[in-house]
Amino acid sequence: MGTVFSHYISDPATIPDYTKEPTFDPLYGFGEGRKERVMIATKEEMDSAKIPLENRDYCAHILIKHMACRDKVWPLTYKCAHEKHEYLNCQYDDYVLRMKEHERERRLLERAKRKAAKAALEQLEEE
Repeated sequence: MGTVFSHYISDPATIPDYTKEPTFDPLYGFGEGRKERVMIATKEEMDSAKIPLENRDYCAHILIKHMACRDKVWPLTYKCAHEKHEYLNCQYDDYVLRMKEHERERRLLERAKRKAAKAALEQLEEE
């Protein structure tokens, strides 16, 4: 549906702001911890490969391989189909992971709202 459209349908207090960092601990709910994502390509490598700023993400190291293959076999770029496929799969996996993180943040915001409402109700019953 999209983030902007969902603000009109649901409660804006429970929709995470995608422009800001997550509000909850990234390890919350993971008893054994999580694998931290690290950038494999360095800034110098991306600069030397002339990677555009919008493509400098967790898949940049695969894009560097793809661009190097295209330069090597030009004009027969179809020979780099494997590298392109690998890059597109990485982009898709990154998208899925970001959507899962967004959904996790949304559910934790809803949970915090429910807990606050329950605490307020218990406070009123005590008085």
